[in-house]
Amino acid sequence: MDAIFQLAAGNILSPPVLFFILGFVGSLAGSQLTLPEAMAKTLSIYLMLAIGFKGGVALAAEGLTLALVLALLAGAVLSALIPLVAFVILGRISKLPRIDAAAVAAHYGSISIVTFVAATEAVRSIGLAPEGFMVAVAAVMETPAILVALFLARSAASHRKATEHGNNGLLQEVFLNSSVVVLMGAFVIGAITGAEGMAAIEGFIVVPFTGVLCLFLLDMGAVAGRGMAQARQVLDARLVGFGLVMPFVGAAIAVPFALLAGLSAGGTALLLTLAASASYIAVPAAMRLALPEARPSIYLSLSLGVTFPMNLTVGIPAYAAIAQLVAGG
Repeated sequence: MDAIFQLAAGNILSPPVLFFILGFVGSLAGSQLTLPEAMAKTLSIYLMLAIGFKGGVALAAEGLTLALVLALLAGAVLSALIPLVAFVILGRISKLPRIDAAAVAAHYGSISIVTFVAATEAVRSIGLAPEGFMVAVAAVMETPAILVALFLARSAASHRKATEHGNNGLLQEVFLNSSVVVLMGAFVIGAITGAEGMAAIEGFIVVPFTGVLCLFLLDMGAVAGRGMAQARQVLDARLVGFGLVMPFVGAAIAVPFALLAGLSAGGTALLLTLAASASYIAVPAAMRLALPEARPSIYLSLSLGVTFPMNLTVGIPAYAAIAQLVAGG
């Protein structure tokens, strides 16, 4: 348990998170820190390309087995189901506009790569051996939540258009959105090219990744800080409570999926962690492109400011304990 808490503290004090805090605090203090919109969009595309490609390479390395297929299906269904649950809960407990609620729901349906990495090390430190293909499951869980959020956010606004012209316009908007195309396209390319493809562009998507992530989170922290004054009127105790409780709701939903997929205790712990985590990389990047009217001060404050530290300090040990209880080990 001490090793898990030490790991949690190390992740909280990691450079990307600290750069987010720098941007957030600096903006609250009155700094005019900002990145040009074109640069911010470029950083978003880079991060989604790198995450998708690495996930595809991991899938190519594992190969297609029944266990992998079941785990991928479980991850995809969870990523689509959890944002629907989160959206319904937000509708009951808050007065968030539909677009903000959809954006928040997307974060809780998608995953946090840093939380996943922390959980991987944590479960290994307590003697559990997760399946190697869980990184591919993590990559698969990035996108369905984004698609669901776009449907939730756009369905009302697009109702008249869909009625007059059918559903093709809405489907095209969702499935051909630039963020979705880059993320899933890179995943497919990584799966096709495998280790050779990774070797060819490793210097582009592996070595610079953390530095680009720091710059991206610095900007997102500044964006969140600028909107915090308005967000204080919205982030009441009920929304903060949502950020603390929703991860455990997601983990509970994931338990039967882990059992149906036949995952080991280590794999179950990671699937529960993925279902409980909230994205602060891929989904904010996607929302920045797809739903620019959604407020980062709300969805980033919840996912990174509330859920992320809770998962690293309390959540991961809890999910590992649940996994050992239901899957043995």
